[in-house]
Amino acid sequence: MRKAIYVRYPQAVPLKYCIDAENCIYFKKGKCRICEKFCPNKAINFNDQKREFTLKTGAIILALGSEIFDPGTHDTYGYKKSPNVVTSLEFERILSSSGPYSGHIVSSPDKNEPEKIAWLQCIGSRDERPGSKGYCSAVCCTYAVKQAMLAKEHSKKNLDAAIFYIDIRTNGKDFEKYYNRAKDDSGVRFIKSKITNITELDGKHLISYVDEAGKRIEELFDMVVLSVGLGVSKEAVNLARKLDIQLNHYGFAGSGSFEPVAGSRPGIYVCGAFQAPKDIPSSVIDASAAAGLAGSKLADYRWTLTKTKHIPEEIDVRGEPPRIGVFVCRCGSNIASIVDVPSVVEFAQSLPHVVYTEENLFSCSQDTQDKITQIIKDKRLNRVVVAACTPRTHEPLFQETLINAGINKYLFEMANIRNQCSWVHKDDKKRATEKAKSLVKMAVSKVALLDPLKEPSMPINQKVLVIGGGTAGMVAAKNLADQGYWTFLIEKADSLGGQARHLHETWQGEDIQKYLSGLIKEVQSNKNIEIFLNSRIKQVDGFAGNFKTTIENNSKSVVLEHGITIIASGASEFVPDQYLYGKDRRVVTGLELQQRFIDKDPSLTQINTAVFIQCVGSRIPQRPYCSKVCCTQSIKSAVKLKEIKPTMDVFVLYRDMRPYGLREDLYRKARSIGINFIRYDFGKEIAVEPKVETNNGNLQIAFIDCVLKRKMVIQSDLLILASAIVPEKVNRLAQLYKVTQNEDGFFAEAHVKLRPVDFATDGVFVCGLAHAPKSIDESITQAQAAASRAVRLLSAKSISAGGTVACVNPNFCSSCGVCVSICPYSAALFNKKSGKAEIEPTLCKGCGLCTASCRSGAINLKGFDNEQIFAQIFAL
Repeated sequence: MRKAIYVRYPQAVPLKYCIDAENCIYFKKGKCRICEKFCPNKAINFNDQKREFTLKTGAIILALGSEIFDPGTHDTYGYKKSPNVVTSLEFERILSSSGPYSGHIVSSPDKNEPEKIAWLQCIGSRDERPGSKGYCSAVCCTYAVKQAMLAKEHSKKNLDAAIFYIDIRTNGKDFEKYYNRAKDDSGVRFIKSKITNITELDGKHLISYVDEAGKRIEELFDMVVLSVGLGVSKEAVNLARKLDIQLNHYGFAGSGSFEPVAGSRPGIYVCGAFQAPKDIPSSVIDASAAAGLAGSKLADYRWTLTKTKHIPEEIDVRGEPPRIGVFVCRCGSNIASIVDVPSVVEFAQSLPHVVYTEENLFSCSQDTQDKITQIIKDKRLNRVVVAACTPRTHEPLFQETLINAGINKYLFEMANIRNQCSWVHKDDKKRATEKAKSLVKMAVSKVALLDPLKEPSMPINQKVLVIGGGTAGMVAAKNLADQGYWTFLIEKADSLGGQARHLHETWQGEDIQKYLSGLIKEVQSNKNIEIFLNSRIKQVDGFAGNFKTTIENNSKSVVLEHGITIIASGASEFVPDQYLYGKDRRVVTGLELQQRFIDKDPSLTQINTAVFIQCVGSRIPQRPYCSKVCCTQSIKSAVKLKEIKPTMDVFVLYRDMRPYGLREDLYRKARSIGINFIRYDFGKEIAVEPKVETNNGNLQIAFIDCVLKRKMVIQSDLLILASAIVPEKVNRLAQLYKVTQNEDGFFAEAHVKLRPVDFATDGVFVCGLAHAPKSIDESITQAQAAASRAVRLLSAKSISAGGTVACVNPNFCSSCGVCVSICPYSAALFNKKSGKAEIEPTLCKGCGLCTASCRSGAINLKGFDNEQIFAQIFAL
């Protein structure tokens, strides 16, 4: 059977199906047409004369992706000549366990492990030559850092990894820490330079470059990795033109800062790298935002064309002897290259109650999932063990397989033989294999004793609470309200707007104040939004689907009942404690200068010299993160000063300039109009930081020029400090809603790639500056994504709690209260009548703290009781 119909990017495009004409029998021979006959919604129509098909949809989402730059276009580095000059994507395959060398790094043709590898940045990016890309591709610096660190881990030799760069742009959340770890802990060399030539010498590559001091240097490497940029494919451009979607001068889908995922044509949305170069977390956020906007337009028709998935009736296996199936995954060669998988399968056959075993190439693949489902039915299995990778990401997938076979999903156990065997014992195959056998034996011993568990279901309150009345909070509230959900919007200040009240223009020149005033009016006039200003949260009770939040509003206590919570509490600008800030009125922060632009301050025309200092309060031990927006904002402000007074001398003192993505155009414009960018020396010693002092009433900025290696002094009329974005370090919201913050104080998402706007706590989402430093367009996108994720729960009308929860035997309970005090989710409480402890199952997350802390042994964690745990220990 041909597979001619497939879902295109299902996360981003829930309504769109594609037909592959090459595999469609109808297109080739005029037969079949099964899809047209069986489609219950009559969404597919074929035109017999033109051999065309028509799809009827209410919205279209374009997730067309990107293509990498071909370094052979300008073969400066010998890409077409040497097999040891590879692109970053090709090196990614080399690193992969399923790649050509099973994860071993080897050079051609001798297949020896290289001792020195060089990464060259900005290949095809930040390059105005024909065929290249003038923008920054945004992702290359971070993936080069990742590859260099992984290469050093894979290497059996002491690999020398060097990254040759123009500017290191690790400006995503926690990316700066990753960069520092590579530089300080892993020993990756970072060389700011310009490559002049690469010459092949006896299979090696002589890189000639000029370093930051202007010194000419030559260095020999075994392998060269070209960090190639991202671009738009010709196919994507052609499709966009057919759909009448406007593209910018680089071919990306043109979108404004205030509608980031909206295409130029109503009803068509864009996301991912087709909108601009971006990484996986940003693409996932884009996808949710696009789905959310499409959902808001189609809200009146929700469920009208929906089919309910058939779930087989669960077979009651209680009282039956255990019939266990063990499936051991090779994970390509990720596991099989280290662990002797056939011997593990043979060992599993000898274990008690095991009636079926087999090995799979990829247990998580759809065809293997279908196969396992059928085997469970055919062999009448009532327990399943999968020995594969981490249950953190794959356990729900295998549990769904059991459900499809009619087996309770909790009659399943997973042995992590990838992380705990093949990865950590990669140099000792025998030890890795023996450990894998032990883990399988433990899993089999436990699963034999497991009982079916039930997941209680409860209705979801259809109201939403959005915390924070800034741009992100208002956008999220508006999106939810447009979809028909009653939304509470609370703000601690006496007005809406947040930090956007102090922003003049976006990097593209759009008027933020005009947009903000319009957004505030829309929110205030929306009949589904109830606004509470001057409000603070005092208490939170309940759980996902049924929260009760008590707020103090104008000295009155108000209880808000809601099913979902979105935290958009924002962040603030760091108040500098150096550079004479607060002591000299000529020293201002970036936001204060923005406010002067908004107020059209006439005194700005009197300034002859202005200086910007970057990274004030950022990228230091106290705040090691990059605040992301400062570079672009400073460039934009510098350009504005030049527009106000073209003769003004403007200097930007920086460590690394980070106008990522398409913002590179603004950076190029700034340099072309005479703005001076000077890299200052920033070492670990305070002595090399810029110094600001007054001399005879003149404001003087002294610093060490990185190129000249000498002290420079600029006399300025205005000093602008690009201050850090700082969160509330100890945020009470984290305690109230049982969510976590990272070391910097920003809220921590459930998973950086898979769930970038969700918290680990169900029913609570995050967006805007509360999550991490970001620009206004990124805050808007994330707010739309958070609303979309919230609707995913709200539209279901009910929510199921987990089956792995604690329960109390009141006969053993001594009412000591330890469980009540230790539970991080407030699931343990005292029964008012009996005085005994009890567990609210809808709040319990199965962490086991109460079980381990109960001195009376009164608490049992379902799926992890003493008998099951001891069975694992005795098996080991």
